[in-house]
Amino acid sequence: MSSQLLANYPVAQGSFDEMLDITHQPRAHWRILLDSLSAEPPDMMRQRIETVQRQVRENGVTYNVYADAKGMQRPWDLNALPLILPQDEWAGIEAGIIQRATLLNRILLDVYGDQKLLAQGLLPPALIHGHAGFLRPCHGMRHRDGVALHFYAVDIARAPNGRWWVVGDRTQAPSGAGYALENRAVMARVFPDLLRDLKVQNLAGFFSTMRDSLAHWGRQCAANTPNAAPLRDSEPPLIVLLTPGPYNETYYEQTYLARYLGLPLVEGSDLTVRNGMVWLKTLSGMQRVHVIMRRVDDDFCDPLELRTDSALGVAGLTEVARRGNVLIANSLGSNLLESGALLGFLPSLCEHLLGAPLKMPSVATWWCGEPAALEEAITRLDQLVIKPSFPQLREFPVFGQDLKGEARTAFIAKMRANPKNYVAQELVRLSQAPVWKLGTPDSLSASAVGLRVYACATPKGYVVMPGGLTRVATGPDARVIAMQRGGSSKDTWVQANAHIDTHHLLKRTTTSRDLIRDDTHLSSRMAENLFWFGRNAERCDNVARLTRVSLNFLFNILLEDRGAEWPAVKALCAWFQLINLKPAKVKEVQPGVTSTVVNALSQTLAQDQGKSQAQSQSQGQGQSQSQGQFVNQTQTQNQTLAPKPTADMVLTDAEIEAEMLLGVVSPNATGLARQQQQLYDIASKLRERLSVDNWRALNRMVQRASTEGRVNRTEGREGNASTEAQTQQGPQTLSQAEVMSILDDAAATSMTMVGFALDGMNRDLGWRFMSVGRRLERLQFQTIVLQRALVMDVNGDLDWVLELSDSTVSYNARYQSQPEWLPVLDLLVLDDSNPRSIVYQVDGILKSLRKLAVTYGPCGAEQFAPIREELIALVPETDLYCGNAHLIDLLYRIKIASEAISEQVSAQFFSYTGDQQPRSQTA
Repeated sequence: MSSQLLANYPVAQGSFDEMLDITHQPRAHWRILLDSLSAEPPDMMRQRIETVQRQVRENGVTYNVYADAKGMQRPWDLNALPLILPQDEWAGIEAGIIQRATLLNRILLDVYGDQKLLAQGLLPPALIHGHAGFLRPCHGMRHRDGVALHFYAVDIARAPNGRWWVVGDRTQAPSGAGYALENRAVMARVFPDLLRDLKVQNLAGFFSTMRDSLAHWGRQCAANTPNAAPLRDSEPPLIVLLTPGPYNETYYEQTYLARYLGLPLVEGSDLTVRNGMVWLKTLSGMQRVHVIMRRVDDDFCDPLELRTDSALGVAGLTEVARRGNVLIANSLGSNLLESGALLGFLPSLCEHLLGAPLKMPSVATWWCGEPAALEEAITRLDQLVIKPSFPQLREFPVFGQDLKGEARTAFIAKMRANPKNYVAQELVRLSQAPVWKLGTPDSLSASAVGLRVYACATPKGYVVMPGGLTRVATGPDARVIAMQRGGSSKDTWVQANAHIDTHHLLKRTTTSRDLIRDDTHLSSRMAENLFWFGRNAERCDNVARLTRVSLNFLFNILLEDRGAEWPAVKALCAWFQLINLKPAKVKEVQPGVTSTVVNALSQTLAQDQGKSQAQSQSQGQGQSQSQGQFVNQTQTQNQTLAPKPTADMVLTDAEIEAEMLLGVVSPNATGLARQQQQLYDIASKLRERLSVDNWRALNRMVQRASTEGRVNRTEGREGNASTEAQTQQGPQTLSQAEVMSILDDAAATSMTMVGFALDGMNRDLGWRFMSVGRRLERLQFQTIVLQRALVMDVNGDLDWVLELSDSTVSYNARYQSQPEWLPVLDLLVLDDSNPRSIVYQVDGILKSLRKLAVTYGPCGAEQFAPIREELIALVPETDLYCGNAHLIDLLYRIKIASEAISEQVSAQFFSYTGDQQPRSQTA
């Protein structure tokens, strides 16, 4: 092995080294990895790191550090080198975790049951009843098979002598297992051969075991509920994953696990309590929920009995759990076990409850609520770290050795004033593990690490995941590892000596009665998100194409050479708020446009404005959040579409270019970047329904603009900012070629995402709502474009219309001539083989609405059908010409009808009132 590899590796000072022994030689289980690294070219590890980072970005793996400016888009930090543990060492860890999980489950059952531990003095009553996490409404709650702790995580660290110690227990809603699974998926692409050569145990069996165990108890729950329809022999219970929502720090993990386990990801508003049971509100009616795998904190789960200001929970959930009609994993009230104050009592409790000593002890811990422990903690303050006794206190650990002078005196006084609020824990120097440090040259370095291990309950006892989430501190001397403080992570490789047991518990046989060919668990919220995902995806394409057409005029055509089409394009940019308008001189009607056309279009646009203003007052939350720049249009913008005398725009080319370039790369301006961000936000709420490839395409599109923008962004922008101010905010270092490349990529990605929808999604209920949203958006865009085109000069160039409609190739293949009004309008209005035509959108919308109507009743098709008949009645020879007032009016009415359908669909499907009678899955 090359000595150069270890040349800069730091010697562990007073701590354990995971890779090297006391003679500074590699431990046996690390040699294969080190030998492999030594034999590789110098730049191979750098390539691996880049691969890891790219995979994390493209997969959209995020962790929301609340203090980080990136917020929900902060990438997950994964180190390219794993933590390797041999099988014999892991066997000891596994046995200790199983015993500890069993012990904590017994304590939880007793505290919320007979409370014998309190009566016998083994636990101080003040510690339990004074704990904010002790939920009195949960006392006496029943637990199937005597299991209240279904999923358990424990943070362990290795002391300088090499022994593993428990630092803390995670029992409420343990997080990180999904990140461990994602870490393995990424690392499997980086070190595929080493995973095989080192016989690293896989993680999939653990998650199968967890799902099968929950299904086992869910079936018991269904069978023992009075007055409820039982499940068929092979029918699975309904298990849902309850999330606090997309702003939670581990939301990515929750969506990943929901997709991996095949569980509906639900929010509190998706569930309701009726007749002593929990129901999922779906478009097919309410379906009974048997198991809730929760990520919502205890007291937020029920605003009726626990925390009245919670908007995350389900009113009445506690009562349903008390009746035993739903299994909640973990049980309500399990937050109690996360108190560090319990650690000092566990050794005696283990002897009493399990009749054996604690196999993996906790770091020495004293609860300051006991007078003797308080004095001991104050005496040894320099060697201790002081932590809050209860998680609800929201205080950071305080290291006694950091306290000096008045600060030390003040803190001791604080401890004496409320001793029950503090625990003192022995300060243990964490072990160090190798990390790869990029530099000149690249080399191995080291950082402090801790390990989070996971266990799940089964009917036969607890099973431990053969791996875990290794957390990495920011430096080798870090004393606290916390992901919220910017820590990193490692994949954890546990070696196997023999065949790997995947721990599958249940073998379910699916019969023909259980076959599913539709999305039976689609909630109203999810349907709304899919609908607006379709609309926002189409808007991104529309904005990209309109911006590209406009910039092509600015970059390639001199002002004096632009014909009647340029005012039309500018008017569309103003309509969609890609540029701002300024009042100017009144301009006369363009030649060639009759007064009839002027009056017709002016009237429809005036009606359109009134309709938009009325619509804005009645928009639902989902629509108002997604409309973006397609919000109410101003009077000035409406007028710019009409050829009547009006206030026209007087922006110079430089001003228009500055605004549009800024919109391409900055989400602070109206344009492509903001629309892509809105698409990303709505897609984030659909992560469990998007394939990895689909998400990668979306991620690349958003990241391309933000990466290449190199723009000096400012927060907000006034509508009538000066040219100088706009120029200062613009992407001055962005070349024309780079801008056009971003726009080309955005249009190409939009086509890719359409391909995913067409070929990668089942034609189920969710797809249908997404398709309706996409077609409605395209229909409205096409009607506006054609209305604008029909009132320009009859001799105007039509190439821009074909480009906006992505129909240039189709036109050229058919006619091989300059665009003319009749064939262009036929292609874009009446050609039912053109996926961009008006009639194609109308037919697609009607087809989807009629499909929905079979199950859910009329959805607006009956109102749209007459307009379709009027559309196909158009005669090309007499109706398809520039300036046709009847055609302009028909396009306007089609747009208004599409808006009415959007409102009806929203009111009918996305505003769930719960008037339907509950129905079970077998109904």
